[in-house]
Amino acid sequence: MARLILAILGAVLALFVVFSFVIPALFALVKLALVLGLIGLIVFLVVAFVGKSSTR
Repeated sequence: MARLILAILGAVLALFVVFSFVIPALFALVKLALVLGLIGLIVFLVVAFVGKSSTR
């Protein structure tokens, strides 16, 4: 009986850890990747525009 209760407590604790730590961390990583990609795109466009305008 105690083994069943501890197994249920372990499953609840695992769900708590997944929903409170792992999923927000993954969303933060995706948001960071999007921001870095957007900054990289802006830098690329600026460099391409300056490169094309200076070769006239």
